[in-house]
Amino acid sequence: MKRIMAFMLSVILAALCLSSPAFAESATPEKIPEPTLSPDAEKYDENHPENLSPDQLYALSAILVTEDKGEVIFEKDPDEIRYPASTTKILTVLLGIQLVDDLEQIVTVSESAMNIPSDSSTMNLHVGEEIRFIDVLYGTMMLSGNDGANVIAETVSGSIPNFVNLMNETAAVLGCDHTHFMNAHGYHDDNHYTTARDMAVIAREAMHNDLFRSIAGSVTYSIPKTNMSRARTITTKSEYMLTGSDEKPNPYYYPEATGIKTGSHSHSGYCFAGAASRNGVELISVVFFTGRRARWADTIKLMNYGFSQYMRVTPIELYNMNPIVRETSNYSTSDTNRGKLQLVCRRMDSGSGEDPSIIATKAEIDRMADNLTDYVLIQYTRDFIAPIEAGEEMGTMTWFPEHGDPVVYQLTASRTVNMRENAPKTLEQIIEETYADPNPFPPFNVEFVLVISSPLIALLLVILAVRFLLRRIRGRRIKSPKPVSRHLQ
Repeated sequence: MKRIMAFMLSVILAALCLSSPAFAESATPEKIPEPTLSPDAEKYDENHPENLSPDQLYALSAILVTEDKGEVIFEKDPDEIRYPASTTKILTVLLGIQLVDDLEQIVTVSESAMNIPSDSSTMNLHVGEEIRFIDVLYGTMMLSGNDGANVIAETVSGSIPNFVNLMNETAAVLGCDHTHFMNAHGYHDDNHYTTARDMAVIAREAMHNDLFRSIAGSVTYSIPKTNMSRARTITTKSEYMLTGSDEKPNPYYYPEATGIKTGSHSHSGYCFAGAASRNGVELISVVFFTGRRARWADTIKLMNYGFSQYMRVTPIELYNMNPIVRETSNYSTSDTNRGKLQLVCRRMDSGSGEDPSIIATKAEIDRMADNLTDYVLIQYTRDFIAPIEAGEEMGTMTWFPEHGDPVVYQLTASRTVNMRENAPKTLEQIIEETYADPNPFPPFNVEFVLVISSPLIALLLVILAVRFLLRRIRGRRIKSPKPVSRHLQ
């Protein structure tokens, strides 16, 4: 009878565990439901990631945004209320970084911080353990430690409830209108929820912080010895996308991955908030309620789709897509291009750092290149009249970035344009040659004599002509006979 009672009791306990409201990050895969693709979904083509459709993702909710502006590139039910699991710790760690001045300070693990569910994932802290706060930040992110999250909460706000209030206030300020937190670590609570869209907003904010970015992209980290634990090296739970080698091939290794955070329990499924960077384009993705390995596959599909849609160019690269070509005048009749001159764009202050970036869809980049003058200020510094020397400055192009000071680029001639043969000199050329002559006086030659004496010669000719006319008139008067008066007598 005792054996039968013990067996029935064990069955009851097992059933209670399987129906419990949550499983932490460390829950075994079989306890978390694995979603499947729709039977009507077209097969995903890795060679054409731009053709991704929502039904080719395992995730029930997903979103992909640009890291810089948060522009939505792809989405699948992103506003559906979901349980975030340990992706919650993204905000927890961010607040710890932002609100604790001395990250090297030693903090003591309290009993309340260790008051976590028995099936929680932890970083193996102990009550009374003295550990650096920076080590708690790394352990909380990389090991998804619920104990570490509570230590962060108490260090920042004095108590876990106060910290949770801070989390909700922060989420509201960020515009996460469909988010509500009940704890600092993400263990399931019916009132602890968010959406893929809101989590993407939080992840973007976090990845703008340099230290968080470093933690999120770390694969291993060494925690020094404490008063209760020996020194140890920890490994991230996101290593599936962050690591891979020929010796240990990893089908989900993604070279461009930069983090961020996993999550899982029975109500949330497997989750992942990811980040990746390629050629200056930085993306943030969130997948909620997907499979254990599908979270990596889904994230890779999203990232490849994003990189197929977005590109990064500098103002010079944008200019080179549709360079300026100007008509010149006074060019040589032997010029095969009939005086057409393409201008070359180059940075004027090349030593002042990297060029600003323009990140947009390929269609937007093409539109900007076709209408360049709508986005830059073009100013010409000389007329387009031959002769023009290759490399000669013809003008400037000023780019006005969204943030920072304007950047000026030089527009120069790409080739030499010779002057038309036997062409009369322009006024500018005459003035230039005059000022370039070391002799302030014109050279004494026949031309100079003619130029100087021409007014006198003209005056003399006029005088001679007048005298000639006067003599003719006077001569006519002398030769005319006088009339004879006859008087009748």
